[in-house]
Amino acid sequence: MSRPDGAVGVEPWDAEWAAARAAEALRYLGTHYPECLDAPRVLDEHEEDAYEAAVRGDKDAYLEAFRCYMRAGRAEALRIVGVRREKGYGGCAGCGEGLGNRCDI
Repeated sequence: MSRPDGAVGVEPWDAEWAAARAAEALRYLGTHYPECLDAPRVLDEHEEDAYEAAVRGDKDAYLEAFRCYMRAGRAEALRIVGVRREKGYGGCAGCGEGLGNRCDI
């Protein structure tokens, strides 16, 4: 198969598909591990990996980069929650959620 730009054997990159996968990863983290969104630098490496995979047109590497992105976000969120609990702040920005209290935010 050939593309108009002359590349042979390479399928064109589907930007809509890629954007949907990125949105799914961010939505997953925002829904399940929102604490990690306060520390976005932790995710930079994986965003760069996804970008590089997109430039290469490598869908498998793109998906793997976002899997790692979600794992890193989960790990960072759990670290943040652990620190908050150690300091007695609770699970939700200090309101006590996760320690038997209900968050009313």
